[in-house]
Amino acid sequence: MKKVIALSAVAFLATTAFADAGMQAKLDALMMKMELMEKSQQAKIDALTAKIEKMEKGKSTALQTQLTTTPIQDSKIEALEEKIAKVEKKQVSQSKKISKVNALAAKDNIKFDVDFRTSYDNISYKMVNGDKYGNDALYSNRLWLGMGYKPADTMMFKGQLAFHKAFGASHNNQRGAGFDTFDWITNENLTDDTIRLREAYWLWTPTIGDRGYTVSVGRRPATNGYLVNLRDDDQAKSPMGHIINMEFDGASASVKLDDVLPGMYAKLCLGRGLTNADARYGSNQLTDYADESGELDNMDMVGLIVKPYDDGQYSVMTKYYRAFNVLGYKYDGSGDLQSYGDMDGAAISAKIDGIGDEINDFLDETTLFASFGWSQTRPDSKGMMLGSQDKKSGTSYWLGAQMPNMTGGKFGLEYNHGSKYWRPFTYAEDTMIGSKLAARGDAYEAYWTQPLIDNIFTMQIRYTYIKYDYTGSNGFFGAGGTPVATDAASLAAAGMFAAGTVEKAQDIRAYFRYKY
Repeated sequence: MKKVIALSAVAFLATTAFADAGMQAKLDALMMKMELMEKSQQAKIDALTAKIEKMEKGKSTALQTQLTTTPIQDSKIEALEEKIAKVEKKQVSQSKKISKVNALAAKDNIKFDVDFRTSYDNISYKMVNGDKYGNDALYSNRLWLGMGYKPADTMMFKGQLAFHKAFGASHNNQRGAGFDTFDWITNENLTDDTIRLREAYWLWTPTIGDRGYTVSVGRRPATNGYLVNLRDDDQAKSPMGHIINMEFDGASASVKLDDVLPGMYAKLCLGRGLTNADARYGSNQLTDYADESGELDNMDMVGLIVKPYDDGQYSVMTKYYRAFNVLGYKYDGSGDLQSYGDMDGAAISAKIDGIGDEINDFLDETTLFASFGWSQTRPDSKGMMLGSQDKKSGTSYWLGAQMPNMTGGKFGLEYNHGSKYWRPFTYAEDTMIGSKLAARGDAYEAYWTQPLIDNIFTMQIRYTYIKYDYTGSNGFFGAGGTPVATDAASLAAAGMFAAGTVEKAQDIRAYFRYKY
């Protein structure tokens, strides 16, 4: 009983670590009072137990000499046993009170988690004309500081702060400004040591009738999605990684349909990737945050995710989206951005967690997946999208396997291929050479993830290779996304230079990662 109360006290102190000062003082005072009462009662129990043992010993000795205890001795023993029973009953009552205090403290605290990764990347690019560029000593640190708060069973807050930085000087001292701090990818690129917001949203999970629902609004968990999470050694987040992998703000609502089919659910997603608003004290100092006249409109997205089946071993996931007023570079060479039209996309993915039915440990722990993606432009009257005024469709297929190895880690192989007009929203994919899933061409990848200290401290070695058949794989939806075959003749005919066009790229990465 003493050990149970001591453990409860430790749990109590741990959960109150981040409470506010007023609540903390009250909880500390209550805990001290309970500890004093427990010590006093334990001392009484020890003393009473010692008396009983002494009397029992005397009684045993008397029996050995064929003597019996007197009625007075028996009554004293019974009285002591009754006192012990009362004290133990009080201890049980106190344990219940401590449990209630622990529950109260847990709901009054934000819980934090840490994900810190140190990486080494060796990257290289081969241009169409044979020139080579690269970096054989790119070191970086990435920190994700997560937080969660659940004041009620059906309501929680989730958030994540982040920085991602190369070793040494800040990015402005390393190279010229680019899209490092663009809102869709600000936490995936190497910038400086500024802590930025990566996720922040509330999640409400009511049950209406016999059906569970979710409603959520905020900075979305929209990277490291389904299937991408296997390579990244993370839990899958909301989107399907084949077609969406970027940061944005928005909302979602879902409904569980597992009474129809195992694991079935449907989710409606809304997002905004660009807001048209004049800056404070901007071009017109009298109309702060009003719509700005120009060629960039609000860029919004609506999507529907449906998981039709998931029995724990076999699962299928589908998604469709439409993005409105997608942006791109103008075709006049000015480098200005404008809105060009809408974009549709869809994907269907299937995954097998464990091959067969307990054939052997290797097959039980092997994961296989296949995914097919589709995209289509919908140009408006402002100009061409991806080099054409007509609707253009692109496709991609992606295959992968993850298997256990003899060291207790995981070994994975992946391959994906994208067609000429393939265009997903995967700008924030975790590679230093750009999104492999956006490749208009072929991408190959192999990785080995190894736990060093349980799942708290891990390492990974990864190799990614991309062979581009067409340009524009990592571009937007205007001139920069125009596909041109990556051969010298085609580039020359399009007015492009072979020296400025990547034909092949590769990234060799090794990292150590601490998660708690």
